[in-house]
Amino acid sequence: MQVQFNSDSSVMGTDNVAQRIEAAVREKIARFEDKLTRLEIHVRDENGPKGGVNDKACTIEARPAGAKPIGVTEHADTVDAAARKAAGTLAQRLERVLGKAKRNEHAARPEKAL
Repeated sequence: MQVQFNSDSSVMGTDNVAQRIEAAVREKIARFEDKLTRLEIHVRDENGPKGGVNDKACTIEARPAGAKPIGVTEHADTVDAAARKAAGTLAQRLERVLGKAKRNEHAARPEKAL
C-alpha cells in the first residue's frame, strides 16, 4: 500500500509530524492494508496563524482495490488528534464497505447433474 502525505506550511512546523501521523493511521487500519492500494493523508490548519478551537483538519482518502475511494475528514485542536479521529472513522467505514463485501461472498454454485 502506497501512502502519500500532504500538508500546508503551517502544519509542518513540528518535527516528524508526517511519520507520527502515518504511524497512527497505519495502526488504526492495519487489518485493511492488504485490501488497499493507496492512502492519501492531508493535514491543514484551516485558519492559519490565528489559532482557534478545532481549526486543524485531517482528510484521509483510502483506495480499496476494485472499489470506489473512501474519504473522511475530521477536525480537532491538534493535527495528531484530527488524524486519530479521521483514522478511527476511516476504519469504521472500511469495515462497513469491505466487511459487507466479504459477508456477501458466496461459494460457487455447484453444477447441476443432469
